Amino acid sequence: MSARTDLRVETTPVPGLLVLHLPVHEDNRGWFKENWQRAKMTALGLPDFDPVQHNVSFNTCRGATRGFHAEPWDKFVSVASGRVFGAWVDLREGPSFGRSCWIELDPSVAVFVPRGVGNAFQTLEDATAYSYLVNDHWSANASDEYTFVNLADPTVAVPWPIDLSASDVEMSDKDKHHPMLDEVAPMAPRKILVLGADGQVGLALRQAADASGRRDCEFFSRSDCDLEDPQCFDGIRWGAYRAVVNAAAFTAVDESETAAGRRRAWSVNAAAVARLVRATRGTGVTLVGFSSDYVFDGEQALHREDEPLAPLGVYGQTKAAGDLALESVHRHFIIRTSWVVGDGANFVRTMQGLCERGVSPSVVSDQVGRPAFAVDIARAVFHLLDGAASYGTYNVTNSGDSVSWADVAREVFAVSGGSVDDVTAVTTAEYFAGRDGIAPRPLRSTLDLSKIVEAGFSPPPWRDRLREYLGV
Repeated sequence: MSARTDLRVETTPVPGLLVLHLPVHEDNRGWFKENWQRAKMTALGLPDFDPVQHNVSFNTCRGATRGFHAEPWDKFVSVASGRVFGAWVDLREGPSFGRSCWIELDPSVAVFVPRGVGNAFQTLEDATAYSYLVNDHWSANASDEYTFVNLADPTVAVPWPIDLSASDVEMSDKDKHHPMLDEVAPMAPRKILVLGADGQVGLALRQAADASGRRDCEFFSRSDCDLEDPQCFDGIRWGAYRAVVNAAAFTAVDESETAAGRRRAWSVNAAAVARLVRATRGTGVTLVGFSSDYVFDGEQALHREDEPLAPLGVYGQTKAAGDLALESVHRHFIIRTSWVVGDGANFVRTMQGLCERGVSPSVVSDQVGRPAFAVDIARAVFHLLDGAASYGTYNVTNSGDSVSWADVAREVFAVSGGSVDDVTAVTTAEYFAGRDGIAPRPLRSTLDLSKIVEAGFSPPPWRDRLREYLGV
C-alpha cells in the first residue's frame, strides 16, 4: 500500500478558494482516501464550514459540462471516479469580482469553494462521479440568491479542454444562455442580523453600522421578532446571515423576582436563546449574545471570563442559563458587560436630570464596577465579527478606575455643572430599606478586560466617554 501524496492545502488567485491534495492509498483491491476529514483539514487552514448535505453527480460520458453556478453556501467538491476539468470565477461583490482559476481534478484533488464563487466542470472521462458537500440545505427560497455567468465568457476565458461547440459536449440550455460577466449582478455578502434592535445595545449597533457605511446589517426590533413568542424564528432563512447578534433581553432586575417577571425573564433570557441555538444549528451562523455581571456573586474583586457562574437572583440566573446555551455552539461570542449606558433611560441620564432640576440624590456606594457605554460595546461586537479573534466569552466595559454608583453620580454632577457634594453616599442595605421584592446585587462587578485587549480592542476610559456622552 502506498500514499499518492501527502495532505496539503494550497491557496488560489480567488480569495478563499482552496485546493486540497488528498492522500490516496492504493493496493491490489483498488484505492482508499479520506475525502473529508474535518480535524486534519481545518488544522491546515480549511474553514470549518459544517457541511449538512452530500450530493453526487454521475456523468455518463466524457464532455459533460456544468456551471458556472455561484450559490449562497460553501461547497467542498471532489471526484470519486474519473477526472474533471474544474473552473471557478469569483462572482462576489468586491475587488476580486471576475477573478478566475482552473485545475484538473482526479480522486487525489479536492477544492473548497466559498459562497458566491461560480463553480463549473467538464468531465474528461466516461463514468465520472463528481461529489460535493454543502453547508446549507437547498431551498426554493434561496434560488433568487444564485448568481451565474456564461461558460463561454471571453473575459473569464476558461481554456476548456473540449471546445464548448464540440459535438460531444453536453450542456444544459440554461447554462448556454447565462449572462456574460459584464451583465452579472455580484452576489452580496451574507448579512449580520441584529435582534433587539430597539434596545440600548441594538440602537448602538445600528448607529455604528450607519456611521461606518456598513450595508451588511439587518435589524429586527421586537415587533419584527418577539423573543417571547415560541414561533418567532419560524421563516427566517439563516443561510442569508453570517452572524446573529441577540441584543434582546429582559433586564428588569427587580421585576424578575416577581411571579410574572420571573416567567418573562426565563422566556427571553434563557428559553429564547436555547431556541435560537437549535434554530441555527448546522447553518454555520456565528451567534453573539450579551451576558451580565449579575451572573457572578460579586465575591471576586476582578471577574475573569472563566470564573464559575454563581448568580444571586433570578435575572442573573436566566442570563447564566442563556450563556450556557450559547456555549454549546462552536461559533459563538458572549459579550459580558455591566452598567450599560446608551440611548434611552439609564442611570447617567437619570443623574443628569436630577442635577438639572437641583435634586440631591442618595446613591449606593458599596457596589463597585465600571460603566460600559453602548457605543463601545457595539464597536467591540463588530471588531470580533470582522477580525480573527477566537470564539468564546469576552468581558467588555470601558476602561479606567473601578468606582461605585455614587462615584459615577458625582462625576455626572461635576460634568453637568453641579456639585459632587449634592450626592449622598449610602449602602445598598440603606438604599433599599423597607422595600420588598428587591433583587440581590453583586457588590463587586469589575470585569477583567485583558482578553478583549489582547484581541486587539482597547475600550476608552469611562470618564472620557462620559463627558462625550453628556456633550461636554
